[in-house]
Amino acid sequence: MTDVRTAEAAQRLGVETTGIEIIDEAERTAAPRDLFWPWFAANVSVFGISYAAFVLGFGISFWQAVVVTVIGIVVSFALCGVIAIAGKRGSAPTMVLSRAAFGVKGQKVPGVVSWLVSIGWETALAILAVLATSTIFERLGWGGGTATKIVASVVVAALIVAAAVAGYHVIMRMQSVLTWVTGAITLLYIAMTVGDVDWSAVSAMPAGGIGATIGAFVMVMTGFGLGWINIAADWSRYQHRDASGAAIVGWNTFGGALAPVLLVTFGLALAGSDPAVLEGIGADPIGTLATLLPTWVLVPFLLAAVLSLVSGAVLGIYSSGLTLLSLGVRIPRPLAALVDGIILTLGTFFVVFVAEDFLGPFQSFLITLGVPLASWAGIMIADIALRRRDYDDDALFDSTGRYGAFDWVSIGTMVATSVLGWGLVVNSYADDAAWNNWQGFLLDPLGLGTFIDDPAGSYWEGTFAYANLGVLLAFLLSFVLTYVARRGTVQRQESRA
Repeated sequence: MTDVRTAEAAQRLGVETTGIEIIDEAERTAAPRDLFWPWFAANVSVFGISYAAFVLGFGISFWQAVVVTVIGIVVSFALCGVIAIAGKRGSAPTMVLSRAAFGVKGQKVPGVVSWLVSIGWETALAILAVLATSTIFERLGWGGGTATKIVASVVVAALIVAAAVAGYHVIMRMQSVLTWVTGAITLLYIAMTVGDVDWSAVSAMPAGGIGATIGAFVMVMTGFGLGWINIAADWSRYQHRDASGAAIVGWNTFGGALAPVLLVTFGLALAGSDPAVLEGIGADPIGTLATLLPTWVLVPFLLAAVLSLVSGAVLGIYSSGLTLLSLGVRIPRPLAALVDGIILTLGTFFVVFVAEDFLGPFQSFLITLGVPLASWAGIMIADIALRRRDYDDDALFDSTGRYGAFDWVSIGTMVATSVLGWGLVVNSYADDAAWNNWQGFLLDPLGLGTFIDDPAGSYWEGTFAYANLGVLLAFLLSFVLTYVARRGTVQRQESRA
């Protein structure tokens, strides 16, 4: 009885008490167009402009980078849209729906990867907000030292955790407001810095080879849509069961891809115009972009930067809490978000005050977890494509039901393709993130690359060494294997009474 009263009190305060259980039919009131707001607000960040430097870091030309950016962003968010269809069919969080493909207990394998990805992304966004605050405060003469970073860390973490604890309905309202605020100030930034673009310098950038182009493409996909794909159904589980699947994919893709395509494209021109901007983004992405602005506009720029990063982190921490529950942790959903918020705060303090470099570990993190996440996505998308009916709600929570406890085909596929994938990706920052230097173990045997251990800085040599082919291999191979090997399994599941 106490739990009921507590839940009712939380609901009166606007806190979502629904955890990983199936959403009641009466609460499925969202329309596909509602998906635009959370995805657009989470991605209309000036960080998108700075991401252009990561793309150009592969040594490709401006026009190669534009093509890679547009295709990579749109395709990766379209894949998120396909995963979002599962949310409509099952009205449960992404990782709960993943039980249909991996088994009720076997889902813990991709669940752990998903939790780590969400925690990593939300912490990275919080770190960027703190570093931006410090840099801008320093330029304003307000002091950007330790005290500022501590206060900024606490405030940013508090904003993220408060919204995530409140839950779905508060977040949806918040995102619809932040869309306009951050979007307007981001457009102001573009208008005030477009004069810094040097088209002669941009057009003179030499073209890169096929390996570098593929590597940039994979980085874009991993950094944008694939970075969100493990939570895509969390935001579509309130959709009507009869909502159009095509509309869900369309609004998800449009909301997620619109801002990044425009921002990264502009960022490519900006970073390609000034070597100092291109280099500075590695240590402090948003703070470096602020150096191009006059003093009077720094405060609104900081506001937009922090709010946009908080907006993205809120989606991550909300979903990481749901993933934690799907792994068997028996606590209320708001408390799960709070636990992840504490981890976020500790991670932010560590990177801001202890770690010396941000870009290196961040890229290593993305590629490392991007491989098993791509494998999971291939399996999940194939499973969605094979199904013709909605999910069996009860069986998603019953290891003796039609989905079983473990699906060893899916688990084996994910493990095998992840191992193969890790053998075909490399740690781009071997000296800054030496803990990842075991990757790329298949490149040398296959003649695709050679590791050079140089005292001046270790690196890989070879046309396809930095192409990160392992991410594409993990996704495509997992999709094909699942679509072929599990067709009969899905048919049997859906034929059971």
